[in-house]
Amino acid sequence: QVQLLESGGGLVQAGGSLLLSCAVSGNIFSINDMGWYRQAPGKQRELVARITRSGSTNYRGSVKGRFTISRDNAKNTVYLQMNSLKPEDTAVYYCAASPLVLPATVVVLSPVPYWGQGTQVTVSS
Repeated sequence: QVQLLESGGGLVQAGGSLLLSCAVSGNIFSINDMGWYRQAPGKQRELVARITRSGSTNYRGSVKGRFTISRDNAKNTVYLQMNSLKPEDTAVYYCAASPLVLPATVVVLSPVPYWGQGTQVTVSS
């Protein structure tokens, strides 16, 4: 089993920044992909950024150049630095982990075995 504990999030004005953190515990050696998803009301949960065990990263097109995902293996923590935030970034953000490649969107949660509790990010215009 793997446990994910998120922190960060909150309310920020457009153009501002936020840092999300995800502390990982448990059987971390089973994990290949770590990532952040977001879900706005009435929309599917979508992958924002992912990072592999080797450190390779991928980003959703709409956040490229603004968001950065990173990991600190010594602290077993994954971060999402969000800069130049826009109102359309408003959503609940979820940390996720999987031994496989994280899918770009999820309709049902079962393909991704591990989820954090979610943290609200609200960007005001």
